[in-house]
Amino acid sequence: MLAVQDVHQYYGGSHILRGLSFEAKLGEVTVVLGRNGVGKTTLLKSLMGVVPIKTGSIKLDGADITRDTPYERVRQGVGYVPQGREIFGRLTVEDNLRMGLAYKKGGTPIPAELFELFPVLKQMINRRGGDLSGGQQQQLAIARALAAGPKLLILDEPTEGIQPSIIKDIGRVIRMLADRKTMAIVLVEQFYDFAAELADQYLVMERGEIVQRGRGADMEADGVRQRMSI
Repeated sequence: MLAVQDVHQYYGGSHILRGLSFEAKLGEVTVVLGRNGVGKTTLLKSLMGVVPIKTGSIKLDGADITRDTPYERVRQGVGYVPQGREIFGRLTVEDNLRMGLAYKKGGTPIPAELFELFPVLKQMINRRGGDLSGGQQQQLAIARALAAGPKLLILDEPTEGIQPSIIKDIGRVIRMLADRKTMAIVLVEQFYDFAAELADQYLVMERGEIVQRGRGADMEADGVRQRMSI
């Protein structure tokens, strides 16, 4: 579903992403791990077109989206859940979800499935997003990204600052979405146990490069936990 080939990206004179190449397959969770400052968030912003890449290519379902704008990528089928959630605090839960349908025809209903995945959002449909807890805001951010039915779902550290019970709920939803074989999922995460539980494929980044990769089931045997703790 997603094919990234030899991507390089710079901030000023700093070489941030160094020749990244990988694929994210339909029905799989590809987990990207690494310590702070290794380029994980920059990679996701590059996939979304928020940050333009210098060289390389990004393809979605066979179509080259390397030079597409962020809104064009959303239309192509990319859903993005940024680090820090970035919901609209002054808008209601309902209006936040409708923002995920912004490019659809007027009157397009909010998919009922979103309330099945995250029942709390139905209970709080008329509350302002800023009045929700951090965990509830994260569920709202994921639901907003899912509203348009993406082919690729990108999540940047969805467990950050979230209580354990909601982390379990988010993990359950991510696994359910992958198992439906209707989308590929790219998940950046620092919480090793959460990542290991969900990963079909893992990538470890250091200094803007992928230095280790493999199947999720092999993470422990491959020494990924020890690498992350160094």
